[in-house]
Amino acid sequence: MGLTKTEIFTEEQNRLSALFKVLGHPARIAILQHIINQKACICNDLVEELGLAQATISQHLKELKNTGIIKGSIEGKSVCYCIDEKIWKTIQSQFNFFFDQEVNTNQCC
Repeated sequence: MGLTKTEIFTEEQNRLSALFKVLGHPARIAILQHIINQKACICNDLVEELGLAQATISQHLKELKNTGIIKGSIEGKSVCYCIDEKIWKTIQSQFNFFFDQEVNTNQCC
């Protein structure tokens, strides 16, 4: 099995693929849902909320932050995260554009 040649795909295809990959883990979905439901930044309460190890949560937060979905600030030992609303709306727009494409199978299946 060969390596994926990302250069043969469009920038949009590579971007959507990266977003789907990041959102493809249930822990990351749970983290995002928790932040959204709090309607505020979260600070150090995910371990109790999700029941995962701190190291595991940190890794998922890192992946979400690397894509820009969340942003965070560090003040002393406290780390707070929130959804980056601008990036969230951009992702929402990209997904809507992708899923709003008309599918017509002409009864082939």
